Amino acid sequence: MKSILSLILLTSLSFAAFAQKPKVENLPLFKQKRVHFGFTLGLNSAGYTLDRKNIDFVDDSLLTISVDGQSGFNLGIVSALHFNEFVSIRFLPSLSFSQRNINYTFKTQKEGVVSTETLLKAVESTYIELPLLLKYRSKRLNNFAAYLVGGGKYVIDLASNENVDNSTLNEPIVKTASSFMAAEFGIGTDFFLPYFKFSIEGKMSYGISNILIRDNTIFSNPIDRMLPKMFILSLHFEG
Repeated sequence: MKSILSLILLTSLSFAAFAQKPKVENLPLFKQKRVHFGFTLGLNSAGYTLDRKNIDFVDDSLLTISVDGQSGFNLGIVSALHFNEFVSIRFLPSLSFSQRNINYTFKTQKEGVVSTETLLKAVESTYIELPLLLKYRSKRLNNFAAYLVGGGKYVIDLASNENVDNSTLNEPIVKTASSFMAAEFGIGTDFFLPYFKFSIEGKMSYGISNILIRDNTIFSNPIDRMLPKMFILSLHFEG
């Protein structure tokens, strides 16, 4: 994630240096329109912030819990209401596909020999995301501008297993809530092209509510709190 953010920053600075040379201004009437629409495409890397319950090192066979983020993608619609040249409200309803792998490492003992066993639990998600964000943009320099964005979103998980009965399964699953709230913030750059505005944006999303559903299994009992998080690299196209 740090590498991607550094790449965005370096790209922005490079374009800013290039933009200082006088040239023809694209979309000169763009700022006169109060409402703009477009679409967005993106890649994401999802994970969880896990808080484990107090550990009894003598009797607890669970040694570690870790999360491996997997890559996914996003697609959605952009709608923006501009208060002035620098400040706007953005609503970006989108569909997001993501996956997290939770690794449980247990201590086992067979015939007096102590060893470890790792069990992987994949949690797949298909999100409908409804973010409402405030965008603050720098002064336009020829055909380039940088911006900050932040706000919140409501998320609905279409692939949620909230209502699954673990007692009927051969192997328990990790159950998560079907909806949650999250906070978002990020940075980006606007490039004004001859026929549309193109933006590159890096953004972090942090869930603010516990999505773990405890149902007395070896996979849910050790966890005190589980918060979703996601890094999103987006390409926005606005007319």
